[in-house]
Amino acid sequence: MAIWDKFKQSAQNMQTQLLAKKNDLKSGAFRDASMAMCALVAAADGHIDQTETAKVAQLIADNEVLRNFEKDDLQRRFHDYANRLQTDFQVGKVAVMQEIGKAKKKPDEARAVIQIGIVIGGADGDFDAQERAVVREACFALGIAPIEFDL
Repeated sequence: MAIWDKFKQSAQNMQTQLLAKKNDLKSGAFRDASMAMCALVAAADGHIDQTETAKVAQLIADNEVLRNFEKDDLQRRFHDYANRLQTDFQVGKVAVMQEIGKAKKKPDEARAVIQIGIVIGGADGDFDAQERAVVREACFALGIAPIEFDL
């Protein structure tokens, strides 16, 4: 099996796992950490352009698991985190990682945040090294071994 096929299958499995937990993923910490993760993945290379922001915003709107939350609220939070990262990536990254770290209190939510990052990162067909690196960093912020997700 080609590496892309393996990743694609893994991302589909993660989305299935997320859907199975959908009713348990309703906290504000999960919502905020998920949006911070989406912004971090979108800006993984140190910058984020409007096309990329729009694409990720649409992926957020289309994600069944995130439909537990008001779409406009998710979009506002995502754009806020993205703007922080765009203004000053390093300072923004610290703030975004702190937000992600708040999901650490509930291990199922913490794992779901990582899964959201992987699903969003791979949605364009290329979960590149920079995206993998920021998701790996988020794993450490959440106290999760990256190997659990083959990162």
